[in-house]
Amino acid sequence: MMSRILVTGGAGFIGSAVVRHLIRSESHEVANLDKLTYAGNLESLASIADSPRYRFYQVDICDGVALDKVFAEFQPTAVMHLAAESHVDRSIDGPAEFIQTNIVGTYTLLEAARRYWSSLEPEAKGAFRFHHISTDEVYGDLEDTDDLFTETTPYAPSSPYSASKASSDHLVRAWQRTYGLPTLVTNCSNNYGPFHFPEKLIPHVILKALAGKPLPVYGDGSQIRDWLYVEDHARALVEVVTKGEVGETYNIGGHNEKRNLEVVYAICDLLDELVPAADGRSYRELITFVKDRPGHDRRYAIDASKIERELGWVPQESFESGIRKTVQWYLDNREWWQRVLNGDYRLGRLGEA
Repeated sequence: MMSRILVTGGAGFIGSAVVRHLIRSESHEVANLDKLTYAGNLESLASIADSPRYRFYQVDICDGVALDKVFAEFQPTAVMHLAAESHVDRSIDGPAEFIQTNIVGTYTLLEAARRYWSSLEPEAKGAFRFHHISTDEVYGDLEDTDDLFTETTPYAPSSPYSASKASSDHLVRAWQRTYGLPTLVTNCSNNYGPFHFPEKLIPHVILKALAGKPLPVYGDGSQIRDWLYVEDHARALVEVVTKGEVGETYNIGGHNEKRNLEVVYAICDLLDELVPAADGRSYRELITFVKDRPGHDRRYAIDASKIERELGWVPQESFESGIRKTVQWYLDNREWWQRVLNGDYRLGRLGEA
């Protein structure tokens, strides 16, 4: 029997990768529910938009009445909840939208899912899943260079963004424990890859470099992140929603710890190789160190051994292979990102509050 998966935030970066993966697998019907904020882009789904197994609903997850209609019409067997405000810098400049979408929106979606789930026949009720997709930023900073975030690491969020995601994680777990709603939670490391909105570090640096503009690096660039190729992440999420155990948390990481400055160097070196500057200078010469972000965490790193051990998922891309694919994608898809830059976003720096 074909599953019916409702993906919230399916026009976003990770959400669109999940939708593309689900449709390509040919064993799922997918409903993409997205408000289409600045970061939502239906062009990221052009390759699967004509599939008879795909449909789109432009709905805000804070609108309970609209959510009830979608649940009644689509009759999902699972929800994959990715809709969220996600940029730390924007949360520093304006936290209100993060509280509204990430906390109130998740609560509203949980209640809509619970109403729908409660109405199902016993067999369908037992098979239903609510999968909440979150971030490793809820855990805060890692001080010891040998430490890794595990599924039992205490929460210590640092930014308005990570605090809002931590709150939504707690809500999801509470709805499972209090009401029995069959939920799962995943926390992932930093994603990168095709179709990434250019406010985030990797696409931001690629497009700034191509424009010959300074490449802003916060502080001294020594902050460490674990990088996960977005299509590896999409595969992991589908494994969790289809095979994961109710009530469990799974951490998803790429085993690719890099300092931010290393990431910028890698991008510059690939651009030197693929599109050398006309004046023969290295793109590294565009690097500019700027005032650090308030409350900037120094290191994140994921222990992904649980999902590898229990569900058999492992990342297929190294950072080296993934970053080459990513840079090449932006070189080959200028129309996609040029249309993004023709909107309200102008590659500005956010988060100075």
